Amino acid sequence: MEYTAEQAGRPAYLDAASAAPMHPVARQALLASLEDGWADPDRLYAAGRRAQQLRDAATATAAECLGVRPDELTFLPSGTAAVHAAVLGGLAGRARAGQTLVHSAIEHSSVLHAAARHGTAAEVGVARSGRLDLDAWHAAVTRPGVALASLISASHEVGTLQPVAAAAESCAQAGVPLHVDAAQSIGRVPVPPGWSLLTASARKWGGPSGVGVLVVRKGTRWLSPYPGDDLHRPHPPGALDLPAVVAAAASLRAVLAEAQTEGVRLGALVDRIRGCVAATVPDVEIVGDPVERLPHLVTFSCLYVDGEALLHALDRHGFAVSSGSSCTASTLRPSHVLEAMGVLSHGNVRVSLHRGTTEADVDRFLAVLPGVVAGIREEAGM
Repeated sequence: MEYTAEQAGRPAYLDAASAAPMHPVARQALLASLEDGWADPDRLYAAGRRAQQLRDAATATAAECLGVRPDELTFLPSGTAAVHAAVLGGLAGRARAGQTLVHSAIEHSSVLHAAARHGTAAEVGVARSGRLDLDAWHAAVTRPGVALASLISASHEVGTLQPVAAAAESCAQAGVPLHVDAAQSIGRVPVPPGWSLLTASARKWGGPSGVGVLVVRKGTRWLSPYPGDDLHRPHPPGALDLPAVVAAAASLRAVLAEAQTEGVRLGALVDRIRGCVAATVPDVEIVGDPVERLPHLVTFSCLYVDGEALLHALDRHGFAVSSGSSCTASTLRPSHVLEAMGVLSHGNVRVSLHRGTTEADVDRFLAVLPGVVAGIREEAGM
């Protein structure tokens, strides 16, 4: 079957989990800071001092939003760079305590790549809902030789919220620092306390791309894994995109102010998707915890359907969605997250909404989806 463009309305971007459209406040801050944000903020002349004021203000704003001290927060060139700095720096700082990194089986690939570089890691499994096995986690982090633990705050593929507070208690009992990858939850839901290192990515909350955040709480041993002039305090490698940093901080404040209202609105739309897809698409599995989940994200898998063909077909109808295995798409392997959950990985679609998503967008998607799935199955002889 050959699909043609059959858009019934405006194109609908439904992949906020990869990158949310830039918040209007971020656009305004970005343009306003271009005038003074180009100079080196570490220089002593007037242009440098103006840039320094912008950097300090952005740092103070982001720190206030996250409830941390400004000197605990560092902007880095991406969320991935922040994760690598957190994991590798946390392990280096705790080298005398041990060599093992404990992490869940559903971490983002950036954590897994850092773990592979380090060499010694212990993986903890999850339930079919995607929730961490807390008993196995406790047993893993309390073993001798554990230097660091890493837990994603909410699954980037299926939206399941993780029991961060309980996991942090186990880490505290064992004296093991906990890194929380909060890329998907910052700006959506509060992150429970108890962590030692926190990372996030601005483009997930409506800031510009190219801005990551790393927080290292006071008292946490961290040692730079990279060449630098200060081994004990994180610094960005190279120069930051300062206007982007200013925009990221401004948008974080704006998004947090809207988070509760948007969470209710988007949560209702996600509930509609979950119910309608299950009722109108045969042989489909809604993936992830039905209650303990992010409000804006839903994932489902369609039996007998090639996932790539499904995404392309939906794109031709004007819907930009993603596969839950997007972070490992380049490897052409099934999603390690879905494999760890033991759920169907074929025909996987992740829909993630944002502040610009309307009820009409969702209604059109739900009207088109059953026919698209049926068409692909018919082409495959099902």
